[in-house]
Amino acid sequence: MSDASLKVAIVVGEVSGDLLGADLIAALKRQFPGGVDLVGVGGEGLETQGLRSFFDFSELQVMGITQVLSTLPRLVRRIGETASAIIAAKPDVLVIVDSPDFTHRVAKRVRTALPGLPVVNYVCPSVWAWKEYRAQRMLAYVDHVLAVLPFEPEVMRKLGGPPTTYVGHRLTADPNLLDARRQRAQTKPRTRADRKTVMLLPGSRSSEIIKLLPHFGDAVTELVARNGEMRFVLPTMPRREAMIREFVKDWTTKPEIVTGAEAKWQAFTEADAAMAASGTVVLELALTGVPCVSAYKTDWIIKLMTSKIKTWSAALPNLIADYAVVPEYINDVVRGGSFARWMEKLSVDTLPRQAMMEGFDVLWQRMQTEKPPGEHAAEIVLDVLQKKKPGHS
Repeated sequence: MSDASLKVAIVVGEVSGDLLGADLIAALKRQFPGGVDLVGVGGEGLETQGLRSFFDFSELQVMGITQVLSTLPRLVRRIGETASAIIAAKPDVLVIVDSPDFTHRVAKRVRTALPGLPVVNYVCPSVWAWKEYRAQRMLAYVDHVLAVLPFEPEVMRKLGGPPTTYVGHRLTADPNLLDARRQRAQTKPRTRADRKTVMLLPGSRSSEIIKLLPHFGDAVTELVARNGEMRFVLPTMPRREAMIREFVKDWTTKPEIVTGAEAKWQAFTEADAAMAASGTVVLELALTGVPCVSAYKTDWIIKLMTSKIKTWSAALPNLIADYAVVPEYINDVVRGGSFARWMEKLSVDTLPRQAMMEGFDVLWQRMQTEKPPGEHAAEIVLDVLQKKKPGHS
């Protein structure tokens, strides 16, 4: 490496990781005095930063063990191809972002061939949920972990994993979320006589939609039967719109289906409460200040492995606040009737709603950082690079 240029290998496996990677690279370009050249795998975000991905990374976007198994041969081939290309490129640093089934396997192969190469892992694997042994195993091929959840550095320390720093979560700096949060803070909760707006968020993957949307439909039917006219909004991605419209065509009360970021954040601003698939969207709702219920139905293989899951909650707001802020329903206890009753309590100014909003404030405070996530992450990458230089003591 010279001050003239920095060659960064970066490997991401899904859209959220691509956004984080692009943010990190943009910050690196601001902080590093020379140019930054990229090699690796990524999507549109990283492509705007100058990456020419080795292949279309949408191939990697699978969910659940059954889907992973069905695509395993292709996944194994791509791991080998990606590792070989990075080894041949001889980068100054390797950054792997989330998607551990793919990115960590690439990192192991690269580290074997290039033992002196600094490796930074952005987004800590969920060792706090299951397979704690992964933390120590990462010592062999990761120099530093950039965590996006504030409790993860302590977990990694206890489990004996690599040095880990909480750099912040991209959502806390998202201008759309911040704007929606400000607008909601200026709006009073509905009264019982007002027409309520309930948001439905059944997930972005077809498997999630198929499993959850029928239960959300049961909740809609029950809410209207118990309360009269209500408004339901369902933000989704354009590629899922046709599927969802087909799903809801026989509902007596149909939701407004909207697509695009602007429509989504408008719905976040207007919703009185929401029912959502467990995942990052529940954290989005909590940080925006939308009272919500979390739901999930897992693959049948995951059901068989329930005893191996160590975490007490699957909802990120609960894990960050360290108590049950958001009610959650998983697998056989997912019921439309439960969602309906929660929506009634959370869409008006009740004690359960007040308690949840208090929890959201705790969450917000715990997730704050002095610097934007990308800037902090870039500083650590450069620091790791400096420390791994030959002759550094």
